[in-house]
Amino acid sequence: MPSSANPPVPARPVPGPLTVAVAQPVCAAAGRPDTVSENVALHAEAAREAGTRLVVFPELSLTGYDLAAPAVDPADARLAPLVAACAAAGAVALVGAPAVEADGRESIATLAVTGEGAEVVYRKMRLHGAEVERFTPGGKPVVLELDGLRLGLAICADAADPTHAEETAALGIDAYVASTLYGPGAAQAERRDGHVRDRAAAHGVWCVLATCAGATGEYPDSSGGSGVWAPGGGLVAQAGTAPGGLVRAEVARTGLPRQ
Repeated sequence: MPSSANPPVPARPVPGPLTVAVAQPVCAAAGRPDTVSENVALHAEAAREAGTRLVVFPELSLTGYDLAAPAVDPADARLAPLVAACAAAGAVALVGAPAVEADGRESIATLAVTGEGAEVVYRKMRLHGAEVERFTPGGKPVVLELDGLRLGLAICADAADPTHAEETAALGIDAYVASTLYGPGAAQAERRDGHVRDRAAAHGVWCVLATCAGATGEYPDSSGGSGVWAPGGGLVAQAGTAPGGLVRAEVARTGLPRQ
């Protein structure tokens, strides 16, 4: 009879694919008393429409790219409709907003919103242009684990700098998830796609890009073209240039070494 002294250890199940949507919602005009509330409503609608486990929104999506917009507290009651939408859909939404630390420093942040509330999960490391006049850069790369997949987070200029992806991929990731803003026109579209295609090819990971479309804060127009790229750089799905677009894809574990 076989010995039972050392029974085989069962293999850990490999996580199934993660359903992902990238959204480029219409952005409410900056500077209005209800800008955040209007954008939250649009985000909640997109989360319900997506029907995916993860929904990714562009840089500063809750305020628009308005460098004077007040910081958004993760406990702000105005986020309640998005929290409710995520609860109903079983979704996690990654949204963008200015955030303030306990010591008063401010950052351009990614907030993770679930059915239980919101929290700041990442702070932009590579500030650009006038952002440095107000904001403090984040101190380190961040990996968000969701359903067994490891998601490296980035905000705009982070994804434009190859060293940010290198530092993040070194932590062991399945996907590089960027919330961004690019200007309109063919040259910016080529730059946008080149950044994420190159990161996917260089590190053998999925790239998930949510970028603004149409007007956002100080920008009268932006590129659109949110999408998902496979490991190696092949395009899987991409939205058009119009605001309101949303595309879906499945992102799987890469099988690369993980921490």
